Amino acid sequence: MGAPDMTAATEDARAAALRDWLKGRPGRFEGLELLRADASFRRYFRARRDGEPVVIMDAPPEREPVDAFLRIARLLQALGQRPPRIHDEDPQAGFVVLEDLGDRTFTRALADGEDESALYQRAIDRLVELHRAWPGHPAQETPPLPAYDTARLLDEARLFIDWHVPDITREPPGDAARSAWETAWTRTLEALPPLTPVLVLRDFHVDNLMIPPEGTGCALLDFQDAVLGSPAYDVVSLLEDARRDVSPAVVQEALARYLRGTTWSQEAFRAHYRVLGAQRATKILGIFTRLHRRDGKPDYRRHEPRLHRLLRRGLAHPELSPVADWMRQHLPQNPATPATPAGNPP
Repeated sequence: MGAPDMTAATEDARAAALRDWLKGRPGRFEGLELLRADASFRRYFRARRDGEPVVIMDAPPEREPVDAFLRIARLLQALGQRPPRIHDEDPQAGFVVLEDLGDRTFTRALADGEDESALYQRAIDRLVELHRAWPGHPAQETPPLPAYDTARLLDEARLFIDWHVPDITREPPGDAARSAWETAWTRTLEALPPLTPVLVLRDFHVDNLMIPPEGTGCALLDFQDAVLGSPAYDVVSLLEDARRDVSPAVVQEALARYLRGTTWSQEAFRAHYRVLGAQRATKILGIFTRLHRRDGKPDYRRHEPRLHRLLRRGLAHPELSPVADWMRQHLPQNPATPATPAGNPP
């Protein structure tokens, strides 16, 4: 047993706690180095345990408890999915030793010239498998996962008005504007036709999809915030990516492939897809603005023009007219605000 030395760049209180923790775990750990941090308080280290590569999640328990990650990882395995395998865990300390899936994210594969259509087909096939397996599967646990219902979706939409709107207008919105925003989204969400809830991973996009060591299918990352909700959410998360433009032909091909593989009403599914795409865009605009203003991470804001385009496109659909009307009234100069429909008063 043993723990590796760390570079000065990674030597802080949590890193020191990890070093001490590794001393008491099975195996000999060597070559520990910081792999990455994400937009939360989690970060990841790569090391070798008895010569085999592993990844170690560092999630401060008071900030990012690992219980949900462990639960969802095991649930996904039971459903035939491909999360990283768990080698060791200590939820109280906030450390988890995971299988090292390598560096081949779908994002990197696309940058290296892999066929976009083929990779997105892999991802869609994974969602088809998951959504077909979920209803009635014995792996569903009690107590159930949180519901991705109107209240939760509305809470996320508030991020837009709490953070992005003041960034545009240079002042916080008044009570009347805030109330009208919530009313518009409540009307929009509650008008959606029903669809059977499925496991929603919430961050299903190419940054969190891996080509696993076996080279086939796709492995899953960053699923600890999973909930029960609309099957359209992860599809729109993939195809209306906040961080990259997906070619329109690939989007249409992927949507058609998903609908061929599932039994949802196409009309109902597409309504969910459009509404949740717009909701997600408002949420992420709020998150990216917050990361800049509160957390000093401005780099995410380079994606705002894409999110504005996606939101503007979504708001052109009739299902989203209450939200589009709010935007025209309160943010007429915002790039995401749709033009006034012909024949309608300004």
